[in-house]
Amino acid sequence: MRLYRGGRLATLVGDSGWGLVEDGALLVDGGVIRWVGPAAQAPAAEEVIELHGALVTPGLIDCHTHLVYGGNRANEFEQRLLGTSYADIARAGGGIRATVAATRAATEAELLATATKRAQALMREGVTTLEIKSGYGLDLATEARMLRVARRITGVDVRTTCLAAHALPPEFGDADDYIAAVCGWLPELHAAGLVDAVDAFCEHIAFSPAQVARVFDVARRLGLPVKLHAEQLSDQGGARLAAGYRALSCDHLEYLSPAGVQALAEAGTVAVLLPGAFYALKETRLPPVAALREAGVPIAIATDHNPGSSPTLSPLLMLNMACVLFGLTPEEALRGLTVNGARALGLSDRGRLAVGQRADFCLWDGEHPRELAACFGHNPLIERVHLGGS
Repeated sequence: MRLYRGGRLATLVGDSGWGLVEDGALLVDGGVIRWVGPAAQAPAAEEVIELHGALVTPGLIDCHTHLVYGGNRANEFEQRLLGTSYADIARAGGGIRATVAATRAATEAELLATATKRAQALMREGVTTLEIKSGYGLDLATEARMLRVARRITGVDVRTTCLAAHALPPEFGDADDYIAAVCGWLPELHAAGLVDAVDAFCEHIAFSPAQVARVFDVARRLGLPVKLHAEQLSDQGGARLAAGYRALSCDHLEYLSPAGVQALAEAGTVAVLLPGAFYALKETRLPPVAALREAGVPIAIATDHNPGSSPTLSPLLMLNMACVLFGLTPEEALRGLTVNGARALGLSDRGRLAVGQRADFCLWDGEHPRELAACFGHNPLIERVHLGGS
C-alpha cells in the first residue's frame, strides 16, 4: 500500500461543493483508493509519499474527442475569418470530408504517431481518461483502422466510440444507403472488440433523426450504449431521440429546446458542452445552461479536439471557456471534466477522490481548485498525473 500525504484534496464527493480536505491523505492499493481523509488520521502504509501541500484533484476525463485523423484544416480557420460559414465549407467539400480524404490516405503507423502526440498533450494537462471517436474514415476499413489506433494509445485509459454516421462520404449519393452500410459495419466492428459506444451526427448537414434511429437500433441490439452530436447548428429533435434510447450523453446542444432539456432530465442523459467549438466557430447561440441546471441535467465539458472546429488540446482552457462563455461556475466546470465526464462515458469508478474509485489523480501548483478555471494560457501541473496510483 502507498500513502500520499500532505495535500489539499478536492474530492468532489457529494452532489455539490469541492469536498475539500485540508492536509489530506490518500491510501492507494492495487490502483484503487482505499482510504481518504485528514493526514493526521491516515492508516499506516508500506510507502509514504509527501505531497508538500500540493492541490490534488481527480484525474480529468475528456469525454468527447476526435483525436485520430490525418491532415489539418487550418485553411478553414482562415475561410471562417473571411466570412464563410462552417455549413458552407462543408457543402463545398471541406470540413469533415476534407479530413476523411487525409485520414484514408494515412497509414495506421502515421495515425498512431500523430494521435499519440495529441494524447500526450492532453495527459500533460491532467487527462487520465479519454474518449476517442472514429468518423473520419466513412468506410469500413478506415473506421476500423481509426478504432484500432485508438485502442493502441498508452498511458491513458481510452474509450472508443464508433461515429461512422458522421457525414455522407463522396462515394455515396444517398444518405439512406450509407446508413444501411453503417448498420452493416457495426456488428463486425463490435465483434472485433473495437467499439465501446456508438455516436452519430444529427444535423441538417448530416443525418436525420430517422436515419440516426436506424443506427441506434443496431447499437441497442448489440448491447452498445449510444451518444449523439445534437442541436449544434439547429434543433432537429436529436436530444429527444437520444433520450428515448437512454443515451449516455448529448453533445453541443446550443439549439436545445425546453422539450429536449426535459427529455434529457428524464433519461438521465448527460449534457456535454463543448466551448472550444463554440469559440472557434464564433457561435452566438448559447446552450441553455440555466434550464439544464434547473432540470437537474448533469453537465460535462470536453475539448472536442478535432482538426476543424475545435483544434485545442487544452482541457484547462476548456475550464476557463466554460465559465467565461457559458456561465458555469468553476466548481461546475471542474465537475464537468471529472464527475460528469465519467457519467458521459458510463463510468462509475472514477471522477472523484473516494474509497473504491480508481486512483487517478493530479497534483497542481495551486491553493484552491477554482484556480484551474480562473487561469488560462499556462499549465500549473507540478508533477506527473497519477494513473492508478502509479
